[in-house]
Amino acid sequence: VEMHAILAEFGLPLEFPESVLRAAVEIRNGATEEEIARRRDVRETPTITIDPDDAKDLDDALSVRKLENGHWEVGVHIADVSHYVTPGSVLDMEAASRATSVYLVDRVVPMLPEKLSNDLCSLHADTDKLSFSAIFELDDQANIKDEWFGQTVMRSRRRFAYQEAQAIIDGQGEGPYKEEVLLLHRLAQILRKERIARGALEIGGNEVKFKLDADGKPLGVYEKVMGPANWLIEEFMLLANKRVATWVNKNRKGNAAPPFVYRVHDLPDPEKVEQLRALAKSFGHSLRVAQDEDLPHAISRLLHDVKGKEEENIIKQVAIRSMAKAVYSTENIGHYG
Repeated sequence: VEMHAILAEFGLPLEFPESVLRAAVEIRNGATEEEIARRRDVRETPTITIDPDDAKDLDDALSVRKLENGHWEVGVHIADVSHYVTPGSVLDMEAASRATSVYLVDRVVPMLPEKLSNDLCSLHADTDKLSFSAIFELDDQANIKDEWFGQTVMRSRRRFAYQEAQAIIDGQGEGPYKEEVLLLHRLAQILRKERIARGALEIGGNEVKFKLDADGKPLGVYEKVMGPANWLIEEFMLLANKRVATWVNKNRKGNAAPPFVYRVHDLPDPEKVEQLRALAKSFGHSLRVAQDEDLPHAISRLLHDVKGKEEENIIKQVAIRSMAKAVYSTENIGHYG
């Protein structure tokens, strides 16, 4: 009853209209010989997915292989939803009105019908999938030597749960594609270290999750801990996000170019930064922007100073609230993905 009350309160639809379900049923798998022929074929490259063990829609995959010159080819792949959801179709109109999938404690209210979200546009292992890919040539220090973006056809070889990938990273896991996981982890660590050195903030807190029985009755609460396996995926998604946005921004030809959606962060709210400074001071810490330094580096230093101390969580929370939320916009105001 409580879940239904939340659905009603926020106007979340319980089910899809009949016309939308009918349209979904009629959609055929797009990985035909003809379609595959016009795409870059990356099915032979070792490719894996890493997701929560209860995930039904597998949105993204990573591939890696060694090139003849000793560099690494790393591919970041996402399902090509646009092949199936065409502009102006009933599926498109329904998805636009829903705007996003909504995750509640006991269910997902999906943006697209299950045939798309959990089947055709989910990167399940051992099936050919139409995808969009960002493919990078990286050297041993994760420097980008070349990049390519476009439509592909890919095939995941192995589905990992985060716990399985984490066990491999911790030296306790065995099995196929162990080497690929360890290599991707090593490169991700380098990317993460460089990102933090440039001023990215390490604010991530752990998420609270609920254990439910078969009838949806809550049995308990546990903390979902983020670890290197989560960061591995995050780093390559961020890399693809940034490089695609940079490429589009560089190649746009004036006002005639079609609109592109950027994820932008505005500058922090000065008043909220002052509140953070006052709070830090009350605990004996300082938020001081040194010469030749910007605010993110100063906040990063503050967060490093409070790590492991009693006041860490409250200062983290206020730091998050001082930041401008990321928004999606066709206007690139800087600090974008």
